[in-house]
This record gives sequence, structure tokens and C-alpha cells, in this order.
Amino acid sequence: MIKSETGCCPRFDPKPWDGKVFTWKDKKFVKDRIFTLFYMPMNFGSVITKLWKKIEAAGAEMPDYMSLSDHTSMFNMDIYVAVDRKIPDAENVTISGKFLSKVYEGPYQDTGKWCKDFEAYAKSKNLSIRKWYMWYTTCPNCAKYYGKNYVAIIAKVLNR
Repeated sequence: MIKSETGCCPRFDPKPWDGKVFTWKDKKFVKDRIFTLFYMPMNFGSVITKLWKKIEAAGAEMPDYMSLSDHTSMFNMDIYVAVDRKIPDAENVTISGKFLSKVYEGPYQDTGKWCKDFEAYAKSKNLSIRKWYMWYTTCPNCAKYYGKNYVAIIAKVLNR
């Protein structure tokens, strides 16, 4: 299903997502939950594989291979995988609103720094953050292969 040189995560192009403001109206996603231990995903691979199989069985596509993570607590993360149609036997949701995105590169341990930078960036654009999502664009193995670990922060925003 995924067309990439690794057979896993496709190579990510940060340009369309870095420093952008955009609007979604009923953008389609399938949602699932991932168990985390102090924010570290424990079953990400099995959950995403299960979702991919459902998406593939439905003959659907994953626009931009986007999967947004919503860290709801130290022990849970909701995952939203973008799809082009409703997927049977999955939790289908839509997301709408005005969004700001910025791309970061580096080790996951820099997430705190990225979040502080993103808050300042949103404020400089006169935007107020309402909901955060993290887009971990590649798995650790693919990030190592590509030599880049891009993470996009995508946040629902309102004018201040």
C-alpha cells in the first residue's frame, strides 16, 4: 500500500507543511488509541498496522500518509490516520477548522523545545492554540534510513 524506498514510511517533504496556515472542512480520519508509558508509545506499530489493513481492505488512500497523534495523557495517545473515504469497522471522524503547522527535525527528546517554539510562533502570527497534534512523519527505522527525523506540529488555532 505504501510506495516508498524502505517499504515502510514514505520520504517526507517538509516544505508544504512548514509555517503554513490552512483550513480543513470535514477532513476524514480513522481514529484509534495507543497505550503510552509516560508519553512513550508502547503499541504504535500494531495499532497502525491494524488501521492500515482496514484502510487497504476498503480500497482507500491515506492522503500525505498523515497520522496525527493527540497525547491525551501520560498513558494514552489517540491516533488519527487521514483517509479519503469512510472505512468499515473503524472509528471514522472528521476534523474541521483553521490550522497552523510547523516542521521540526531532530530527536524526539527535543519535543519540549519544539512545543515552546511553536507556542511562540503561533503567538507571533497572532493565533491562539486550541488543540495540538503531533505528526511523527516516519518511524524510527525510516528516520534513520532517510537521515532525518521530521515531526510536524499541527494545531487548531483561532485569531487572538
